[in-house]
Amino acid sequence: MKPAQPSSLEMIRSEMARQHADALASLEVNREAVKPLVAALGGSRRLLLLGMGGSHFAGRSAEGEYRGLGLDATALALSEVLYNPLPDLPRTALITSQSGESGEVLRYLETPPRQEQRFGLTLNETSPLARSLPGLLGSGGAEVGFAATRSLTVSLALHAALLEGLGQRQNDLRAVLQHPPDPDISEAIEQLAPTQVGVFVGRSSLQGIAEMAALGLSELARMPALAFEGGQFRHGPPEMLKPSLGLVFLKAAGATSSHSNGLIKLALQAGLHPVVFDTSGEAKIAGSTHIPLPPLSGLAAATALLYPLQKLLLALAARQVERVGEPVRSSKVTREG
Repeated sequence: MKPAQPSSLEMIRSEMARQHADALASLEVNREAVKPLVAALGGSRRLLLLGMGGSHFAGRSAEGEYRGLGLDATALALSEVLYNPLPDLPRTALITSQSGESGEVLRYLETPPRQEQRFGLTLNETSPLARSLPGLLGSGGAEVGFAATRSLTVSLALHAALLEGLGQRQNDLRAVLQHPPDPDISEAIEQLAPTQVGVFVGRSSLQGIAEMAALGLSELARMPALAFEGGQFRHGPPEMLKPSLGLVFLKAAGATSSHSNGLIKLALQAGLHPVVFDTSGEAKIAGSTHIPLPPLSGLAAATALLYPLQKLLLALAARQVERVGEPVRSSKVTREG
């Protein structure tokens, strides 16, 4: 008798359980692999971060960190570049795909690089992306659960490996991976469970995490979810604020903290009780549901938020659907580009 296959939810939880160990290993074993990329960027000074879904959002999270090191870094959806090609200029492109074989990746690999020097970032060492381009390889193999969890944490660690090769130490991120924060999110679950629309707001490195969270809620709970960069959220979206909206702010230490506080207070004035995942180290804003985490910024803050957000999304999905993690209209690897 064949052993029972794990459920979709069990597969996701299995990925989550080993994500930090695999991410830490990925950070350490890619020290040599980043050197050709570092050399290429030393010449071009222009970095193009390409990906789809969670892979794109990982690039969005790292984009500002690369800029902080003096690089002209831009994260774009790979499909956008396929249909609206960029000018032929000298640059370094990092193509990210956890599977390394999505339709967009396969199509992009068929296009001539011209002056673009290309590298890959993937978890699948046998994929077309890994076979076609030099680059960075995540530990632990390709992700099998439907919704991205481990692949996001590992992808951020691979970006951290490159950033470290460029001179930015990643001690805080190592500490997060060695001792992942696991705050009590029960109040946040109860606050958000009755809502039918989720909105996530983040700035800088947390913008990509907000986008990841919205994607995960759409995939797992099959409910509408939006993500906004903090400044963009102020330009018009406050008109939709009402108590029935599920509003989540992601807050980091540093210059963006005060701007986040203003948006939180705006939501409170509209009658909401927003949930705040907070790595700023600041005190709770009265009226909000506060999830405190260690004071962090950059990719360390982004990585620290992933696990509690993943737990939140699974809990909310369990209130909305049966057989959580089993897609009805999508697949793990999107073949159409």
